[in-house]
Amino acid sequence: MKKTERKLRIAIFGFRGIPHSYGGTEPFIGELAPRLAARGHEVIVYCRRSLFRERPAFYKGVRLIYLPSIETKVLGTPTHTLLCALDVLFRRADVVLVMNIVNALQCAVLRVFGQQFAIMVDGQDWKRGKWGRLAKSYFYWCAKHIGQICPRGVITDAEGMRQIYLDEFHTPSACIASGADIEVSTRPEIVREYGLEPFEYYLIASRLVPENNADLIVKAFEQVRGKRLLAIAGTANYRSEFVERLKQTKDPRVRFLGHVADSEHMKELHCNAYAYVHGHSLGGINPSLLKALGCGNCALALDTPFNAEALRDRGILFAHDVTDLAQKLQDVEDHPEVAAEYRRRAPERIREAYSWEAITEQYEEFFLRLAAGEDPTRSHSRVIKSEGALLPAEAKERD
Repeated sequence: MKKTERKLRIAIFGFRGIPHSYGGTEPFIGELAPRLAARGHEVIVYCRRSLFRERPAFYKGVRLIYLPSIETKVLGTPTHTLLCALDVLFRRADVVLVMNIVNALQCAVLRVFGQQFAIMVDGQDWKRGKWGRLAKSYFYWCAKHIGQICPRGVITDAEGMRQIYLDEFHTPSACIASGADIEVSTRPEIVREYGLEPFEYYLIASRLVPENNADLIVKAFEQVRGKRLLAIAGTANYRSEFVERLKQTKDPRVRFLGHVADSEHMKELHCNAYAYVHGHSLGGINPSLLKALGCGNCALALDTPFNAEALRDRGILFAHDVTDLAQKLQDVEDHPEVAAEYRRRAPERIREAYSWEAITEQYEEFFLRLAAGEDPTRSHSRVIKSEGALLPAEAKERD
């Protein structure tokens, strides 16, 4: 791990904290923060106190600070973020990274007091089915005005999301994706603890919310002829009628594993899956899809600009249509050699664009530029993809 000459104090908040396995943000920061610390930076991550029984002071070289929150579906994140925004003003941080567009208003505290900060906006929360009309309107307001609240530090994680913010909100951003490791199975017997056999199941790994389309996947799978199972690793962290409807399937091949908190178990479930099915529709480039590629999955993903950007030709895209997905699942089921070839080629995509080393370097350069008073969302960079900027490989292709 290389170390940079200038050392920064970086504070990160706006999510549950680390180490935590629920959702996509927590594993992402759990990978990024220690890597930044290993490069010589002082990294502080804020955690929601009530979600952690054990509260160590450090995690892999990252300092952890535990602050309270009002733990409800709506108030948990914003109340914690507000306290973090106030607390960090006394920490003399060179730069602050706030996660999630829903925290845009709390970022105004940082702006008023002259704190250098960035916000990773994540997906289109104003379209998520779990929120009511008022919440969706608020999240849209946040997205519309984040360019004024944070004029030099908006980060998107996919070119498609960068374009949405540019076209719809006239907000430039730096495009920095999540990352993934290339992993192989070392303990395949773990999947048997879940009633599965290696390469005899399809896998869904996601929060069970409407926009991730597990219902479409289950309906399509019910039409597939074959003996392989469909293993669903995930749940919702609140009472959900959507989940209850999913569990009403009459197909005995569908298995609900619940939330799998153990990262080693999750790795083995990925590495030993016959294929991985990804129905996410509203986020950017989802860490679960990258993990699937890194684990050598044959990945079938909903045809969105974000999923297409992640896969390129290393996976199979399906329409938001039960019949289309059922046909593609049946093709994969009937042609094991096709599934095997996709599994072989999947890690190549991580080596090309989503290695943790590359992603960490992009974030580090972004923070160094921001701390120096530059605008990393508009200036050209050799590693950060911003408005009008190209990564080296893209520049070479264009030449």
